[in-house]
Amino acid sequence: MMVFLVILAGLMPSFLLVGLGGLVRERLSANAWQGLDRLNFEILFPALLFVAASSRPIELSAVATIAPAVWALLTCGLIAGYFARRFGPERFLDFAGAWQTAWRFNSAVGIVAAGALSGGDPALMAVAIGMAVPLANVFAVSALSRGGALGPMATLRKVALNPFLLASLSGVLLGLSGYRLPGPVLAPLSLLADAAIPIALISVGATMNWGALARLNRFNGTLCGVKLLLLPTLVTVTALALGASGSYVAVLLVFAALPTASAAHVLAAGFGADRELSATLVAQSTLLSALTLPIWVTFAQVFFLS
Repeated sequence: MMVFLVILAGLMPSFLLVGLGGLVRERLSANAWQGLDRLNFEILFPALLFVAASSRPIELSAVATIAPAVWALLTCGLIAGYFARRFGPERFLDFAGAWQTAWRFNSAVGIVAAGALSGGDPALMAVAIGMAVPLANVFAVSALSRGGALGPMATLRKVALNPFLLASLSGVLLGLSGYRLPGPVLAPLSLLADAAIPIALISVGATMNWGALARLNRFNGTLCGVKLLLLPTLVTVTALALGASGSYVAVLLVFAALPTASAAHVLAAGFGADRELSATLVAQSTLLSALTLPIWVTFAQVFFLS
């Protein structure tokens, strides 16, 4: 119980920032909040991912261990989420906009949650994110383009030019090389990185629908259950069956338990899918994770790091 309270206290500032966003949402226009999201997507969060991954040496074995695991998790989310198809909207494009929430993840919450682990390594979370971003985007963009008008080349460009992908992979490569950036170069990147998480969390609170839990039907409940319960359960059962433990397992469990990406509704809207449905799922996943994530982080701490 004490471990749970310590971890909950560590995550509480993040949830309070989400709440602050809900309180101040009317202080800025919708365009202003979208601008902040764009700033975070293009500059601030890529800087955070790059700094987290490149700030210390990374063993090649870390990438070789984490990459297949996160790819397997995303694939499980993709497959399990598809079972909600019969409960969802008739138009496949609208379903695809919602379906992506079963495997996409909130990177900002991931960095915070990994930092709440005592004895964990936040750099491993950056590696996990760096390895997961490409496949998560391939799955999401491919599903949405099936119901939209994008061809294979346009889909490939969207995936290849994703700022999260470019920043994560470049940071991981630099970490693998063992080279450390000079202080004058690293300092401004660190300043940008420090601003990423607070702005992301406040923006999530400002844009999410706080009444979304009232609309937790069979379709939405299935997708949220896949992301918040099924995927971390798969990691837990597999690790216990194999007798695995340590930072790798703990970070992988936390990664599996993350709420869905806060920008999922933005991608859905860009393809012409039902924005309200995907935004509702983002809100439901984020709100429910306030209950589930501290439990999974506590589980990771007690069973795999103690």
